[in-house]
Amino acid sequence: MSAGNSITVDVVSDVVCPWCFIGQKRLDRAIAAVGDVEVHVRWRPFQLDPTIPQAGMDRRQYMLGKFGSEERIRQIHARIEPLGDAEGIHFAFAAIKVAPNTLDAHRVIRWAGAASEDIQNRLVRRLFQLNFEEGVNLGDHSVLVEAAREAGMDASVVETLLPTDADVDAVRNEIATASRMGITGVPCFLLEGKYAVMGAQDADTLADAIRQVAQAKARGELETAG
Repeated sequence: MSAGNSITVDVVSDVVCPWCFIGQKRLDRAIAAVGDVEVHVRWRPFQLDPTIPQAGMDRRQYMLGKFGSEERIRQIHARIEPLGDAEGIHFAFAAIKVAPNTLDAHRVIRWAGAASEDIQNRLVRRLFQLNFEEGVNLGDHSVLVEAAREAGMDASVVETLLPTDADVDAVRNEIATASRMGITGVPCFLLEGKYAVMGAQDADTLADAIRQVAQAKARGELETAG
């Protein structure tokens, strides 16, 4: 394919954001729908709540503190679950016992991106599954190491790096950059580093945006992305 028929989509997301999991599934469908465009996906970090302690928090207590009542939490889950079902996601909210701090997960996602685009995509998908469908604690280093292994990474390197401060500042700086760009919620899809599609838009909307940006790029109408 020509360069004009290829675009990059940076997905700013958090692995504990249910809308980001839905957005990932919809992006997959959008990419399948634009078969004439080569789409390269990169996952960028965002933390819904960076104040959660590194050890995590009891999720039920955390959700009660955030939303105020069991009934409100049930309403939120009831809204999300059928949308997940439509995308092949089986949300198991009751199985999630820990609200994790996701900084370490984002560090591993960053390392996966340095390995390859495919490995990063496999890792992000696995982390979404682990959290939302299996109720696994994404703050647990052993969980992250095993997910890295499953994605095709060198798990021994991940196991060695996780207890250190490697790339902590780099991930935090990326999150700060997203904030300076005005990104206050996720998912956010950045096409060619310039055009933002906010929220878990339906697959058709994402596909249309991808086509339009790819066509504009092919015509040489895009300014150089910063």
